[in-house]
Amino acid sequence: MSKLHLFDMDGTLLYGSAAAVEISRRLGLEREIAELERGFAAGELTPVEFAQRACELWAAELTELQVAAAFEGAPWLTGIQEVWADIRARGERCAVVSLSPAFFVERLLAWGADTAHGSRWPAVPIRQAVDPAGILSSAAKVRIADELCVQYGFTRADCVAYGDSMSDTELFAAVPQSVAVNADHHVSDLASYAYAGRDLREAYELIRTGR
Repeated sequence: MSKLHLFDMDGTLLYGSAAAVEISRRLGLEREIAELERGFAAGELTPVEFAQRACELWAAELTELQVAAAFEGAPWLTGIQEVWADIRARGERCAVVSLSPAFFVERLLAWGADTAHGSRWPAVPIRQAVDPAGILSSAAKVRIADELCVQYGFTRADCVAYGDSMSDTELFAAVPQSVAVNADHHVSDLASYAYAGRDLREAYELIRTGR
């Protein structure tokens, strides 16, 4: 049966890191973004508040070249392009759905994702305020999954989710198969399978073989 594979990015495809962390590292703002990440993980910042604070950090100097460098230098899992090529060769679909800025997430289309969805942060260079309506949430991941099912002719029963943290909990609860990838306690108990490591091919194999 054909499947729709739904991949989180931060902490899942990115090993131990996130788009905001990698961008901030390029700007010498590691300490500042670490504090925002801590607040978000603790539930002290909403996705909108996190985006607003991060954009304030970056507004003075972020460029497209720095975003590209952050993307290329990020600690990606190995085997991402091979997994997506195999998915598409089987006539299946793969999507990335992330709360991170779309201008980072959408770069994964060049690696073979059928579609990539991120929050609509202001364009780089950042000169505008964050539009709260464009910022994704855990619930938005389920909504996007449902929209993709309609687009590609699937149902939730055909979906597989790959994620690592609290923002993936609602999607994990909504679909029948899921892989916790280097995950924390928020999703480890919800997942069908668990993987710890740095090769997406090994996590994908859990779905391929059922073990």
